[in-house]
Amino acid sequence: MRYQGKKIVVTGADGFIGSHVTAQLVAAGAQVTALALYNSFDSNGWLDDLPADVRDGVNIVRGDVRDAGFVMRLLKGQEICLHLAALIAIPYSYEAPESYVATNVTGTLNVLEAARAHGLARVVHTSTSEVYGSARTTPMDESHPLQGQSPYSASKIGADMMAEAFARSFDLPVVTLRPFNTFGPRQSERAVISSLIRQVVDPACDVIRVGDLSPKRDFTFVSDTAAAFLALAAADDLAYGEAYNGGTGRFVSIQETLDAIIAITGSNKPVEIEASRRRPGSSEVWELLADNRKILRAAGWAPQVSLEEGLAQTVAWWKERITSGQTRRDIGYMR
Repeated sequence: MRYQGKKIVVTGADGFIGSHVTAQLVAAGAQVTALALYNSFDSNGWLDDLPADVRDGVNIVRGDVRDAGFVMRLLKGQEICLHLAALIAIPYSYEAPESYVATNVTGTLNVLEAARAHGLARVVHTSTSEVYGSARTTPMDESHPLQGQSPYSASKIGADMMAEAFARSFDLPVVTLRPFNTFGPRQSERAVISSLIRQVVDPACDVIRVGDLSPKRDFTFVSDTAAAFLALAAADDLAYGEAYNGGTGRFVSIQETLDAIIAITGSNKPVEIEASRRRPGSSEVWELLADNRKILRAAGWAPQVSLEEGLAQTVAWWKERITSGQTRRDIGYMR
């Protein structure tokens, strides 16, 4: 009932997490304006994959958060903004770091300026656990030092600090959600779980090619991450300008994750290590484990889907796509 009739704009709605957030908001009765990155393919990204009854309840707008004038018009008349639009592919950030600053930092600035101008009641800005870099302590709480170990993570640190600055300088009601490695249906193969599952279940793949299997990650199923956005958008007792971790508090190695996928599928394909799939050594983040007590206390959010259950759902989604002949979608702009 907290969302019934609320006017909410979701940037990055055409992306992996954004499409799930959009669907949950529609189910909760919100009036959703969904921003999709303008493109020449007449595509609304993953919004096009939503059930027709959900899609019909969404006002889809195409544009770009890098355009300040467009964002100012987009947020006019809105009550809440869930800001997910970002460039996220870590490998590409080594090749084109300036584009990450333009989208992740300047794009966020544009959203914050527009929210301030129009007096929005709440902004939820999207960060990432990558801003913590390699763990100095585990589990990581929100006071863990920020470490820019890739141009991507550095750009997200900049965006996080901009959100904090607007809360401190202008009393803007903005909070930051830091999701830990989200996975699930609709995720690009740039992400490790999607890449592994696709190779395991696709008959066209004879070998499972992997990079380093030793890093450990706190994997959160996408429906839980989406629910964290809704929880922060509705909670009454938040500290504006601050970050809230969205993770499970459990981590597993990539090797253990691959083993679980193989157990679910019964695959006997060989595994090959490819050096080209590894990050630069000093850029790799070896351990990510969330301390999620802060968001539990403030917003009542806790993950509901286990890693094993989430993997099974994601395997089923990939099998259906491959059986139906649908190709993968690399929507590089949106999270």
